Amino acid sequence: MSLELNNLDNSPRLLLRAALRPVQGTRFQPTGFPEIGAAEYEGPDGTPMLLVESAQSIANRLEAVCWDTVEDDWVAPLKGLSVVKVLDKDGKTLTNSVLEAHRINSPYILEGKDKSVFDQLKSELASMEEGIVNIRRLGEVLLMLDSNALLHGVFLAKKDLAGGRLRLPRALSGFIEAENVKVAASGGVKNDVVNPSGDTSKGYGNVPFSRDEYVAPSINAYFNLDLAQLRGYGFAEPIYHLLVALSLFKMRRFLNTGLRLRTACDLECEQVEVQRPEGFVLPELETLEAELPGMIEAARQAGADFKTTTVTYRK
Repeated sequence: MSLELNNLDNSPRLLLRAALRPVQGTRFQPTGFPEIGAAEYEGPDGTPMLLVESAQSIANRLEAVCWDTVEDDWVAPLKGLSVVKVLDKDGKTLTNSVLEAHRINSPYILEGKDKSVFDQLKSELASMEEGIVNIRRLGEVLLMLDSNALLHGVFLAKKDLAGGRLRLPRALSGFIEAENVKVAASGGVKNDVVNPSGDTSKGYGNVPFSRDEYVAPSINAYFNLDLAQLRGYGFAEPIYHLLVALSLFKMRRFLNTGLRLRTACDLECEQVEVQRPEGFVLPELETLEAELPGMIEAARQAGADFKTTTVTYRK
């Protein structure tokens, strides 16, 4: 099956919903937030709802499925895309722009003594020190240095870079929520067989604890790809199609391989529904894997100058 993207040409956005369920049993553990714990809320009709995974976390997970940590490189179908790799002072792998939460705006890339990427950004974007930010020019520079940022957004909050005005919103976003949730309360004891009455503040002694997990008849992952934003970068068609295919790859690979969100939150995908545009079908992972290497080469021939940049982080 070949990759067909033409029926997305006139759509402003691609919206998908994936029905999920626990891979074993019925309970699952949602994400927790400082001070508020699990994010329970009421839907517009009073339905008890739960945020299982936030937009921020989904962005990180969509990026993680693209990186081979053993090889320290893109996974095979994505080899050749731009990335900034970071080494420590001993020349060992530290991190990279795909795995960093803020991508090219990572402090390990821009705040260390190695200013090569910072200086390149300042040079390439010098024309934006005053006046309206040229989004197309910003897109060209990011395509060259950190193409991943074009999908997941970036905020170069540095006064020396156009006064901190260089930013792109997420073109690809997602979240997971559950409906009609109920708490599945349980608990346990951390046992100390040597000294059950020991000082618990120092890690000794028996410690009973409570635990809240959840059950729900409906768990859904939602994805939103802003096609109009991608078109707004003004790239040649092969580059635009590559960004769309890369987004589809991220969603499909996450649904196929990345749904073990936490120790007690292991989900699987039952069904994918394309909500908009009507008639589009999310390609299978095998189709995307087969097409992407050729699309990366086609984008390069259309003007994409993908770089692998290496910096060394020293405080």
